[in-house]
Amino acid sequence: MNLLALFDQDLVASVLRSLIPILLAALGGMICERVGIFNIGLEGILLIGTFTGVAVSYGTHSWILGSLAAMGAGMLFSMILGYGAVYRKGDPIVLAVAMNILAVGMTSFLLLAIFHVQGVFKDPKIDGIPTWRIPGLADIPGIGPLFSLTPIGYLALLLVPVLWVVLFRTPVGLRLRGVGERPLAAATLGVNPQRYQLLAVLASGALAGLGGAQLALGNVVQFTENMSAGRGWIAVVVVMLARAHPVGVLGAALLFGFADAIGFRLQSFGLPQQLTDAGPYIVTLIVLILMSRRFKQTRTAQLA
Repeated sequence: MNLLALFDQDLVASVLRSLIPILLAALGGMICERVGIFNIGLEGILLIGTFTGVAVSYGTHSWILGSLAAMGAGMLFSMILGYGAVYRKGDPIVLAVAMNILAVGMTSFLLLAIFHVQGVFKDPKIDGIPTWRIPGLADIPGIGPLFSLTPIGYLALLLVPVLWVVLFRTPVGLRLRGVGERPLAAATLGVNPQRYQLLAVLASGALAGLGGAQLALGNVVQFTENMSAGRGWIAVVVVMLARAHPVGVLGAALLFGFADAIGFRLQSFGLPQQLTDAGPYIVTLIVLILMSRRFKQTRTAQLA
């Protein structure tokens, strides 16, 4: 086995394909985390986005309308968490778990009810997201795939510095962080915590829904039952690992994107698919164990 053959330009392209849906969902989760809501419903929102994107793209023959519909569906679905946790003071963990379970059942039911198929829906009428190749730059060895992405891919990477500026260099970002860190103090200064929390949940839904559109219309042009396949859970871990910082989210998402991509490449060397598919989740477990150890060490140091 020539391991050096794994690390080529095709691997970079694979990493970027795996990265974008996770990055978008994680950026949405990061915004929620900043206002004090731990959103583990990203898996369900991603799945809703994949189905809606495919269904609308199939019906309208437009990937743009499909992507916008995926964002809208993500926002609408996230209202379960927004209304329940923000206005009814429900437990966000319980609500988000219910969302994830509901998304699996709902998409499977709608797939059968609308398209009369089970498992996979694929049709030439589905308009996939095109790849926008930047001439010249896309031919640069090593980094060329960075300049041969879908429009959603470029947007996802652009959102990292944009959200950094919004969070740390604007009054809106200051209020968002204030609501998450000191909600009572923010309220005394005239900031409405519930409004900012609801807006954060809606933004999270839009981004995760868009990630679903990228997964279903950009990476592959089809819908498969349970298509999110744990990517939303990985996005939650990314937010935790990055401590809700945009640059950290990009770095952590790259780690998991690499683990996902390298798994696919290893299949060509004869490794079992079951083993290679487990790659991202093995990395997730390792990261969680390391985070747990670091948290215990920090707590011990604080109590000492």
